[in-house]
Amino acid sequence: MAEVHVIGQIKEAKEFPKQELFCKWYLQAGNHWRVIEGKKEGQTPVASSQFDSNRCCWSYPLDIHLATAGVQGWPKIYLEVYHLDWLGRAHLFGYGLITVPTSPGHHVLDCYTWRPLGNLRDRVFQYFLGGGPQIKYPDLIFSPEKRYRLSTEAMGVVSLEVDLILRNFNNYGVEY
Repeated sequence: MAEVHVIGQIKEAKEFPKQELFCKWYLQAGNHWRVIEGKKEGQTPVASSQFDSNRCCWSYPLDIHLATAGVQGWPKIYLEVYHLDWLGRAHLFGYGLITVPTSPGHHVLDCYTWRPLGNLRDRVFQYFLGGGPQIKYPDLIFSPEKRYRLSTEAMGVVSLEVDLILRNFNNYGVEY
């Protein structure tokens, strides 16, 4: 079987409107992919910066070893960024989806996040009480046709650094 090693880190969050952020991540891959070693999901610690109000550094490690018989359903990393308010409540700040690169080597990736906008009533509640609209079915994020129907607003950027090792792809007729 062909193998993909993803080694790196979820480095930081930039340009979010508030501090005290954490990130939940999930690996999403096609049916022909399986995880040999490593975790398919995780959560960073809560981070904030006293010196730079636009940046939260996580440096959360990623180490995933995957195997596949074909390239269909290439892996993606799905992110949810949350803000911790002064009462300790977690509020969703954004969703993001980024495709794992298809070429070996070192890659610096920026995942742009967004969240549902909601109507005027939702925004007033969000301003005074926190929270906000969330997606009921997360599978909607993986379908571009359905995702573009949503009314959204841009949030911040999550930076990832990954090193990719591809193995035995030549045996399956895939050149890189």
